[in-house]
Amino acid sequence: MSENAPSAGAAEASTASDHAGHGFRRKMTGRVVSAKMQKTVVVEVVTHRRDPLYGKYVRSRMRYKAHDQNGEFKPGDQVEIQEHRPISRDKRWLVTRLIKKYVEE
Repeated sequence: MSENAPSAGAAEASTASDHAGHGFRRKMTGRVVSAKMQKTVVVEVVTHRRDPLYGKYVRSRMRYKAHDQNGEFKPGDQVEIQEHRPISRDKRWLVTRLIKKYVEE
């Protein structure tokens, strides 16, 4: 086997990395709580996790500033956010899709 010919394992690894794009980026779903900034929305992600000592499920929330290029998301909308390179001092997330539009009753 010549040194110039790539091995089969290297070819598979390169196609896998090309397929992944930028590697693994976290995705979360949450609710838009504020859309008062230009091109930015605040998304609240609520998680329930089990307390290790008492076994009770504890609700915790985190608020993330996410980039909304067209300003299309409004408070109450259920959206999916994805990790992104730093856009500004606080923004490291990008809104990828709308899951459910908020409907007033």
